[in-house]
Amino acid sequence: MIVIPAIDLKDGKCVRLEQGLMDKDTVFNDNPGAQARAWQDQGAELLHIVDLDGAFAGEPKNRGAIEDIIKSITIPAQLGGGIRDIATIEAYLSLGLSRVIIGTAAQRNPELVREACARFPGRIVVGIDAKDGMVAVQGWAEVTDITAVELARKFEDCGVAAIIYTDISRDGMLQGPNLEATKALAEAVSIPIIASGGVSSLKDIENLMKIEVAGITGVITGKAVYTGAISLSEAIALTKGRP
Repeated sequence: MIVIPAIDLKDGKCVRLEQGLMDKDTVFNDNPGAQARAWQDQGAELLHIVDLDGAFAGEPKNRGAIEDIIKSITIPAQLGGGIRDIATIEAYLSLGLSRVIIGTAAQRNPELVREACARFPGRIVVGIDAKDGMVAVQGWAEVTDITAVELARKFEDCGVAAIIYTDISRDGMLQGPNLEATKALAEAVSIPIIASGGVSSLKDIENLMKIEVAGITGVITGKAVYTGAISLSEAIALTKGRP
């Protein structure tokens, strides 16, 4: 299991939201490229980027900041937020991103995921954000009537590289990840699961490592590494068994 630091972009700056609410944001760095380099210098093997403005608008909104991040690092990066069609996927991958994350469109247009996986093997990730087990879309503004497990099972046979599972109620709240729901999802599908939302301490990462065997290959952390609640380098050392 790898530890993946997050950069959430709003108005070109690195922010963190509480429970996905755009009016509850804290700016942590107004230079996304510098922040990305800092995470790389601390040992990150993969960077997770979210275009928050794009997620709400349904189209890319922070391209300049995204380009700055890619130019600033040598490690792979994955991006989600506002990706609704093949043209956007192709444009982002051509910038140098390793993978793109399809969230809202995965629920509304599952065929897009299948087409993207066929055209870009190994480079498509599905983002499933849930509130009380139900999938939320459109920047978490709308809760649907489909469960996270039901949606994940739709993509079992199309070559999705991973599923990022986020419990919205815990995101940005430093209350610990939803271990039970994350484990249940991992056991329900054969697709690798990346846990997200609520990681607040090294103990939370230890707890995720205990259920890693279910199929959890990574954990995304945002607010905790920005505030210093977790040292990214210490978290990475923990997952690699180093003192």
